[in-house]
Amino acid sequence: MPNPFPPTSRALNEPNGLLAVGGDLRSETLISAYAQGIFPWFEPGQDILWWSPDPRSVLIPDRIHISRSLKKFLRKSAWQISCDTRFAAVVDRCANVLRQQEGHTEHGTWITAEMRQAYLALHQLGVAHCVEVCDGDQLLGGLYGVMLDGVFFGESMFSDDTNASKVALIALARLCTDNGLVMIDCQVHNAHLETLGAELVSRQVFEKKLEGAITTPMKTVINNPLCLAPVTGASLEDRLTLPIKRFAAELV
Repeated sequence: MPNPFPPTSRALNEPNGLLAVGGDLRSETLISAYAQGIFPWFEPGQDILWWSPDPRSVLIPDRIHISRSLKKFLRKSAWQISCDTRFAAVVDRCANVLRQQEGHTEHGTWITAEMRQAYLALHQLGVAHCVEVCDGDQLLGGLYGVMLDGVFFGESMFSDDTNASKVALIALARLCTDNGLVMIDCQVHNAHLETLGAELVSRQVFEKKLEGAITTPMKTVINNPLCLAPVTGASLEDRLTLPIKRFAAELV
């Protein structure tokens, strides 16, 4: 099977990282893309756009930064943490997040119905996962993304309460550290994630880390992307050895 994507070295400088236009959001296409450091992002009404920005925002899990005030909050918190129990709800809440763009507020409209269905399909395969932060039965915050071998590719996060998305990311970083995952892909610079330790690296450095983390030969992945999916649809914890921390207070 030919590679559906051109070499990432052909990505545009402006807009930064635009690599390809068109294609589809089948699970095989998405897995092949992520394995090569490529992700989809497009607005309703646009063709599917594929990106490989340079520089790339990444978080090395054991370098997660927790401020003194956040540590104090965590120690006193009774919030609970779980994963993969409310995947569709987390995606939907991310889609409804209000974001500040060029002086006005808008919804996260890039999570279209087509994108939502694509990630639900990846979740059924055991490739896409979420982390949830709750207060009792109330979902306060969370994030979702794709895990391939030793990398978690973050897609989106939301917070309905102060610190809830931070707690979700810290819980994911702790889980990755405990289980030997080498990197959380944050895609592009975000001031919120920078405060938690996300850093910018060149595309070359990013792809080198990715190459080391995905042990299956790329030729094999391109020929059969589903080789990176679990044998059966599995939760995030099913795919790892050590479980996620169950309470926010356990994160410090």
